[in-house]
Parts: sequence; structure tokens; C-alpha cells
Amino acid sequence: MPVFRSDPCGITCVVLTYAALFYSDYVIVNWVVLQTMQDTLWGALHVLVFNTLVFLAVMAHARAVFSDPGIVPLPHSRIDFSDMHAGKIDKDGDGGEWSVCARCEMYRPPRAHHCRVCQRCVRRMDHHCPWINNCVGEWNQKYFLQFLMYVGCLCLYSLFLIATSWIHPCDSQHCKPPSIMIKQARLMHSVILSMESILFGLFVSAILCDQLQAIFSDETAVEQVKKQGPYRGRRPKLVMMREICGRSHPLLWLLPCIGAPTSLSSYTTHPPILPV
Repeated sequence: MPVFRSDPCGITCVVLTYAALFYSDYVIVNWVVLQTMQDTLWGALHVLVFNTLVFLAVMAHARAVFSDPGIVPLPHSRIDFSDMHAGKIDKDGDGGEWSVCARCEMYRPPRAHHCRVCQRCVRRMDHHCPWINNCVGEWNQKYFLQFLMYVGCLCLYSLFLIATSWIHPCDSQHCKPPSIMIKQARLMHSVILSMESILFGLFVSAILCDQLQAIFSDETAVEQVKKQGPYRGRRPKLVMMREICGRSHPLLWLLPCIGAPTSLSSYTTHPPILPV
């Protein structure tokens, strides 16, 4: 079920994200390729590859924004908190048991945590990311990883094309010498895009490394803060990635059109039945 938060900070970050992506596409096509690689096969190839990466980044980001991160459904009736005080169920969920959320007044499955922004409990919640205006959880972490990867590729590709355009200003004999105003405009856009690519490239690379480390250690960011430790210990990295990206071929993990897993067989799907 599509979700979208009315959080002003999140909406602002989403708008800035799309503005940065479309600006990079505008600069590369109009001020890099068309000014220095016009009438060449290399120019057409760079435009095709760059726009494909932009499309995949936008698609992955949109799915991360509007996908259900794994919100735990609210109960039809309030729970009896006497079970929690009697010690029949874990309050905090340490040790992988069902726990009680006092804010939602409900049972929540193992590794589910309450998000203060979304005001709901999310399965395997890693963190709330304002750049996607959504939580990063069990059901949309795959799209978040794809978005980080494609943005990182776009940043590196942009820096490469900008450097190439200034080292080799024109590869075609039909290129006309640019005017002073065009040269100054191209320089300005090149500098701005270079700074944007460096800043966003370092930013997404750091987050991507943290995400992969959390996946391979089987410990979300929330669990690291609460010092709850790894959930099930060390396992093969491919197995852990399959839990996030699905059981399809690893090459298909790169495509945002392939759905993320919405249920894991290793998780309990029903709350515990407490003794009366």
C-alpha cells in the first residue's frame, strides 16, 4: 500500500533530491556532451547511459518513498498491559521475542521498532531517512540501497565527463569555437555540478557502507544504538543480501522494477498466544 508522509523536512529533502538529479542531467546533456561531444557516437552513448542511470535512480527513490517499509498493522482492540507487567511478554523486544509498543498499544514482531516521525512500528526498522521521507525498513531497504548505488555511480560518472570535457574540449571537426559567455556558463555549471557530485558522492558512499555493514552484521542502526547485538549471528553474506533483495538472481537486484521481499520465513508472523 503506497504511503507518503506529510513531514515538511522530508518533503523538502525529496524535492531537493529530484532537483539535484535533474540538474545533473541538464548540465551533462546541455553543457558537457552537446558542447564538447556533439555529432559523435561517444556523445550519444554518454547521454544514453547517463539518462538510464538517472531513470533508475529516480525509480528506486520513488519506490523507497512510496513503498510500505514494513508498518505493523494496528490492532482492532487495545492490548491488556497486565501481560507485560506480569512478565509474560518482553517490553523492549531484546533477544528476538515479540514485544509491546506502549505508544501504538500493540504487540509487535521481533526487530520491529517505533518511529517517532511516522508514529508507527516498522518491521526491522533501520532508521527514518528524510531524503526518502520514509523509514528504511524490511520491505523497502532494497530500494534505498539501489538509490544510494545509482547516485554514487552518477556522481562518479559526472566527474569523469566533466574532466573529460575540459581535457578534450571537442572531438569533432565540425565543432565551432564557443563564445566567451558560453564558456563562462559551461565553467559555472561544471564547477557547481562537480561540487554537488563530490558532496553527494561522499555522503551516499558513507551511508551505503553503513547499510552494507549493518546487513552483513545482521544488526540495524536502531539495534546498534540500543546495543541489542546481532539478531542471529554470522551467516553467509549472500544469504543476508537475499533477505533484503529477494531470492531472484543477484543481477536482478539492480533493477528497481523487481519487488522486494515482503515476508521472511525466519520471522514469526503472528503474535504469541499468552497463557490465561
